[in-house]
This record gives sequence, structure tokens and C-alpha cells, in this order.
Amino acid sequence: MARKIMIAEDDPFVMDIYNTKLGASGFEVVSAVNGLEAVKKLRDEGVRPDMILLDIMMPYMDGLQVLHEIKNIEGVKDIPVILLTNLSQKEQIDEAMGLGAVDYLIKSHFTPSEVLEKINEHLKPEEK
Repeated sequence: MARKIMIAEDDPFVMDIYNTKLGASGFEVVSAVNGLEAVKKLRDEGVRPDMILLDIMMPYMDGLQVLHEIKNIEGVKDIPVILLTNLSQKEQIDEAMGLGAVDYLIKSHFTPSEVLEKINEHLKPEEK
């Protein structure tokens, strides 16, 4: 069964790049175009990805708010979250890591292939 990655990203270009890259690498991709949609899918629709890629700057609910919400949803709070953003302020990095993110990647510093490597590093091994 394919591993599932949720991407919460409001930029359609960036979303398309990661949908293509992750899909070609054998992942099932669940998309959310803003933070509110991501939380709705996790809380109300029972989506259970193996990992969440989360942008910080999104409409309706930013990535840090989403991360805070995720950590309060039973069955979701232990899913690894990688923040993939253009923000590089130390305060936001510290807050994100304090909320339980496993990594913080600046979009402009990582190619999609490098992000894929980070995803694979942080994914829990599949149960046999």
C-alpha cells in the first residue's frame, strides 16, 4: 500500500511540483489549499497521512495554527510534520519545533528531490 502524504500549500505551482514529485515516487498525495481545509480533512474526514508537509503562510489558518490544532487531534497528533515554507525567522522555526514539527525546510533552499529525501528520513518504517 502506498504511503500517504498530505500537502497543505496555497501556491498552486508549488503544490503541483510536489504532487508530481511525490506521486512519481510512489506516494499517495492528499492536498489541502489552506490550513482550514487541512484541519477539516484530518479532523472531520478522517484522513490519516503518514506525513504532513505544511506551509506556514496560508489563508484562513496559518501553518503554525494548523500544527497547534494537529497536536490536539487524537490519532493525528503523532503524524510527523515537516514545515515547508519561505519564512526563515528564528522565532517561527523555534515555535514550529516547539509545537512538535520534525523539520523546517526553507522552500528556496531545497529542491523537490532534497525534500523527498527529508520525507524519507522522517517517515516511520512501514509495519510489515
